Amino acid sequence: MGGSPPTRSGSNSAVAVTPLTKHRPILLGGGGLYLLLTLAHASNDGFFGMFSALLPSLQQRFELSETTLALLVATLSVSTSVVQPLFGALADRLGRRLVSAAGTVLCSSLLSLVAVAPNLSLLVFVLFAGGLGSAAFHPSGMSLARMSGGARKGLAVGFFGAGGALGMAIGPVVILYVITHFGVGFSPWLMVPGVLAGVALFVFLPPQARASGREVKLFDLQLLTGPVGLLCLAGIFRATSFVTFNSAMPLWLVKSRNFAPDDALIGWTLATFTFAAAAGGFLAGGLADRFDRRTLTVGSLLVALPALFAVFLFPPGSLAYFVLIALAGLTTNASLPLLILSGQDLAPHALATASGMMMGLSWGIAGLLYIGIGRLQETLGISTAMGLGYLLLLPATVLVYLVLSRYRSSFSHQTPG
Repeated sequence: MGGSPPTRSGSNSAVAVTPLTKHRPILLGGGGLYLLLTLAHASNDGFFGMFSALLPSLQQRFELSETTLALLVATLSVSTSVVQPLFGALADRLGRRLVSAAGTVLCSSLLSLVAVAPNLSLLVFVLFAGGLGSAAFHPSGMSLARMSGGARKGLAVGFFGAGGALGMAIGPVVILYVITHFGVGFSPWLMVPGVLAGVALFVFLPPQARASGREVKLFDLQLLTGPVGLLCLAGIFRATSFVTFNSAMPLWLVKSRNFAPDDALIGWTLATFTFAAAAGGFLAGGLADRFDRRTLTVGSLLVALPALFAVFLFPPGSLAYFVLIALAGLTTNASLPLLILSGQDLAPHALATASGMMMGLSWGIAGLLYIGIGRLQETLGISTAMGLGYLLLLPATVLVYLVLSRYRSSFSHQTPG
């Protein structure tokens, strides 16, 4: 396939790309590559879990309304997500090692300062600039993980995605523990793992081969208007439900259940949700190599909706409460690697760009939609607003079913074995 031109969005023909495993560095094989990428992903996304856990404290410290808090969430979501397709296109054009490594260092260095920001203006700057570092890392990291997985690309993508969810799970527990036992001034030291991970990416990632054939566009608008765009829309609805839980649940515990803003239950609630989300992404990625992708994606979304609503029915801290949170996290996130794989298969000539759309653009617009959820929290009540955010899983399910049914033949590994 060396000189054949890449296909357009929607084709099932693969572009000629030299596998990463043919450029192995001295210390890492293919499995070591996506393990390193997964650890970097965990370091990166850990700061997003920390930010969610800090929301009640930030609200009290700066005397913010729910709408203003939602604007802070949107600031981070937009900067870390909406521009991911552009960073992905840049990585497709110029290579991914430097982009992913520099993004990890920038994200960790700045987002570790959230808890100690002296004023609201500096907090907004830290969130926006740190988010840009995350935006640079994600599409490059995801496309590299897929390519390092070889024939088990679903497992590699799921493993990489699970790393991010695992970081988000650990983040709330870590930041609340550090603040309680060492003081808020110690929190900037949490940048160290991420900075080290970024350096390791630059040292150990192999040279990145470019796609052969025509020059990669900076951004292909046909990705937005075709099936990848529809899957991205489904991802936006799914991500809004996820963001609603992660951002509103701490506020619900404080305002509706009278917990203190720094209560450990807030951290364990978010940790349970995101630990389960990590497991869901990993399991779904592995199953995608063997089972029908449409069934897995639609099924996970249909189970997630009642699980999210059922959390309201049980006392916080009870066994049933944590079981339902785990089920909700597992099923809400299980569809993410499946959507990413489907988007990549539909745009083989622009893997990082498609990854940026499915991971980034969807999360960024979800952050903007959460501003509306935050406003509804003030007018309708926090529980009602959260429920409306969860209901977006319904149109997501419909879109996924329609697209994956129409383009089923474009996806590889759709039969058992």
